[in-house]
Amino acid sequence: MDPLLKKIINAAGVSGYEGEITKIMHDEFKKITKEVEIDNFGNVIATKGKGSKKIMIAAHMDEIGLLVKYITKDGYLNFIKIGGIDDRVLVGQRVVVKSKKGDVCGVIGMKPPHLVREEERKNPIKYTDMFIDIGAKSKEDAEKRVSIADSIIFEPNAGVLSGNLIYGKAIDDRVGCFALLKILERLKVNAQVYAVSTVQEEVGLKGARTSSFKINPDFAIALDTTSAGDTPMIKENESNLRLSAGACITVIEASGRGIIVSEKIKNLFIDTAKANKIKYQLDVLEGGMTDGAMINMNREGIPTGVLSVASRYAHSPTGVFSMDDLNSVIDLAVKAIENFVKK
Repeated sequence: MDPLLKKIINAAGVSGYEGEITKIMHDEFKKITKEVEIDNFGNVIATKGKGSKKIMIAAHMDEIGLLVKYITKDGYLNFIKIGGIDDRVLVGQRVVVKSKKGDVCGVIGMKPPHLVREEERKNPIKYTDMFIDIGAKSKEDAEKRVSIADSIIFEPNAGVLSGNLIYGKAIDDRVGCFALLKILERLKVNAQVYAVSTVQEEVGLKGARTSSFKINPDFAIALDTTSAGDTPMIKENESNLRLSAGACITVIEASGRGIIVSEKIKNLFIDTAKANKIKYQLDVLEGGMTDGAMINMNREGIPTGVLSVASRYAHSPTGVFSMDDLNSVIDLAVKAIENFVKK
């Protein structure tokens, strides 16, 4: 597995608390271009090249996670969720509290099934009925290590599942961040290219709003992940996307509440993919949005497209994706930008 990709996936960066991944992206951008800044909102913006056209490429740094809300008298942590997390994936998960006093390991607990009454089994478990066990003996003991409002990530994990399939924490959207670096590294066009690793996407596409307003590009591409449909219980008419089938070209998000990609931009991606023999698949989304939705409707409107990597087990402690698809996204983004600048 690529060491940089693994480092990016494992880094901490819950929405609003992106400091660790911010430093990594800033340092990696610096290896490519001298022009790197962290704006007022926390986005990392790298600029490369000169020309009359401005191109923006965006991928969000933040990940879903938790936040310490309360510490009980017995030293257990109550928490809130940050970003969209299905309560069912939380039970028994190992987590890391990113305390100012150092990382603190914990396990998400709940009432054991042996003690659950029959009437309780009828109701789905809620995160408000769970707690985090950090092995503390009391509230005072816990407070020596953690504080209210400390962010919490799922335990870092990343590796090769099989062949070109990679698993890891926070692949949404650290695969996009990795792609962002590789795209900026390869691009040599007669234009100003702005590579932006955005913050707080998972809680309202916020970083994309502020950064795209500042840059006001002529063309933008949002890089993200999208839900694959090649696992049990998913019908083909829910998602026909498959791992290793190529870059996902978004046509529409959230049934139109998100971005509706223009015919011009859609055709740019499709024609470019065909001309360069890059594998692709079309992504029609009924739910979910990306930074592209916010960039597209900023200022007087910014021509925007979305390229995604199909992934399994979205918004859970561990996702799975294909390195082949990630490389296809990188290739397609580079070639599409080159074609846009030539026109």
